[in-house]
Amino acid sequence: MNTRRILMIGDIVGVAGRTIFQRHIDALKSKYGIDFLIVNGENSAHGLGITPRLVEFFKKSGVDVITSGNHIWHKKEIFPYLSSHQDLLRPANFPSGVPGVGATVVNKNGISYAVVNLLGRVFMREDLDCPFKALDTILTYVRDKARIIFVDFHAEATSEKQALAAYVDGRVTAVVGTHTHVQTADERIMPHGTAYITDVGMAGSVNSLLGMEAQPIIQRFLTQMPTRFSVEINPPYMLNGVVIEVDVTTGHAVSIERVRVLDERAAVETEHVDSTLGGW
Repeated sequence: MNTRRILMIGDIVGVAGRTIFQRHIDALKSKYGIDFLIVNGENSAHGLGITPRLVEFFKKSGVDVITSGNHIWHKKEIFPYLSSHQDLLRPANFPSGVPGVGATVVNKNGISYAVVNLLGRVFMREDLDCPFKALDTILTYVRDKARIIFVDFHAEATSEKQALAAYVDGRVTAVVGTHTHVQTADERIMPHGTAYITDVGMAGSVNSLLGMEAQPIIQRFLTQMPTRFSVEINPPYMLNGVVIEVDVTTGHAVSIERVRVLDERAAVETEHVDSTLGGW
C-alpha cells in the first residue's frame, strides 16, 4: 500500500503555543515520518489572529498549509496576505468577496493534497453560508485535482462536527475539528474511510483556560462584566495534534493517532523570535 502521513497541529495560542511548536515540530516530523504538515494559526498572534510575520515563521518551520477560523480577521495586516497567497486559508463559507480562499491544492513530492477550511454555524456564526453545501461545491472543484482531501472544521458544537463528517464520509480523507482547544478522545476511521476527531486540541499553556490567563475569564463568568484576556505564558506547555496515514490510491484514511507533547520549560525569547522576522 502506498501511503502518506499528515500531521495536523491544533490551535496555536500565542507565544506559549509557538514556543512548544518550534521546540518539538522537527522531532515530531521525524518520529512519525510526516509528509505534509498543517497547523491552525488563527490564535498565534497574542491569542487572537495571525500576522504575515507569523505566517513566515510557520513556513520556515516546514508548515505546508495554515488554517484558521473565526479570529482570522482580527489583525488587519493579514488582509493583503490573504488576497495574494493560498497557503493561509480563511473559512470557505464566508460570503464571496472577502479576502482570501477557503481551499487550496498543494503538490508536494508528486502527491497532491487538498486542504479545506470551514466555520461552524451552531453557537457561532449563523449568518454564514452552510458549511455542508459549501463543502459540496468545493469537492466538485478539488476531487479531480487531489485524492487526498483534508478538512479543518472550525466549529463549537460536537453535533455539527459529527454531522459534517458523516455527510462526507468516503468523499474526503479527514474531517478534523478545531476551535474548542480541548483534545477529544473520539478519533476513528468512519465506515467509508474518512478519519475523524471532534477536536484536535491546542498548543499553549496547560494551566490556562483555552490558552488564556484564567483569572480574567473567571471574573467574567462571576460578574458578566467585560474583561481583557491575555495569553497565559507560564509553563508547562502542551502541544496537541493528530497523525493521519492515507492510502494515496484511494484517498481514504488508514489510521488516525492522537499526539500530545508536554514541556515543562519556560519560554525563552531567543528560542521563538527569528531576528530576520522582527517582533511578534
